[in-house]
Amino acid sequence: MISFAECSARERLALLLDAGSFHEWLPPSERVTSPHLAQLGVPSAFDDGVAIGRATLAGHSVFVAAQEGAFMGGGVGEVHGAKLVGLLRRALRDRPTAVLLLAESGGVRLHEANAGLIAVSEVMRALLDVRAAGIPVIVLIGGANGCFGGMGIVARCADHIVMSDVGRLAMSGPEVIEASHGVEEFDARDRALVWRTTGGKHRWLTGDCDALVEDDVAAFRAAAIAALGKSAPLTLAALEAEHALLSRRLHALPEDDSAGDQSELLWRALGVIDAAQIPELSVAAVRPLRAV
Repeated sequence: MISFAECSARERLALLLDAGSFHEWLPPSERVTSPHLAQLGVPSAFDDGVAIGRATLAGHSVFVAAQEGAFMGGGVGEVHGAKLVGLLRRALRDRPTAVLLLAESGGVRLHEANAGLIAVSEVMRALLDVRAAGIPVIVLIGGANGCFGGMGIVARCADHIVMSDVGRLAMSGPEVIEASHGVEEFDARDRALVWRTTGGKHRWLTGDCDALVEDDVAAFRAAAIAALGKSAPLTLAALEAEHALLSRRLHALPEDDSAGDQSELLWRALGVIDAAQIPELSVAAVRPLRAV
């Protein structure tokens, strides 16, 4: 077993894809860096924190992008976002079997706030164009930085989301919520709280991810292969059905404000009484809990 969380972006690509099949576009040797970071005197990365290219997965042609969490937390800036948009637009032209996004990002870089926000919006539009063309977009989330902010929205625009039990997905990260609203609102040091609200197990139970796997590159590879060629319908009826399913799950929660937050109520309704147990539960123990 090789930990997905402990791998770098390029290590994940090398281990997830067919051996030797990854061909990178705009590699570090091209030195395409952020102009904004240079102006601020902030160190840059020659790939701006994301590797993009083409490869094969189980013999199928795929386009792939992997964000590097070790560089600025995988934050999206102008060049980073442009590389993702370019990948998606090329997918419309070349029509691979699928597009894979190995997401690890805290969201938009504060250093490039406006440029980063625009970039994320362009990524979302390009992703939805790819989906509308019938090419599935598969997001894999299992890095130590999670998938937050604008990239959290991008992930939920995809056809399929695969998460490990250590992965996290949300709009705002725990530290951001605590900084904005105080520790009383969200204690970022409370491990059980963090994972029962943003963790892969919780996202699996609420239907926000389609496959829950172990923190193992091989498990991510198997889940990605299983999702190949399975595009989800991008119609108003499909979106309304998804919203209705989520509403039914939330309305099924007991109305007891004294019992804790909604996430804790959900776990209690499923028989997990002690919220502190949640981070320690195995993937195998959690998978059967989700109701259709």
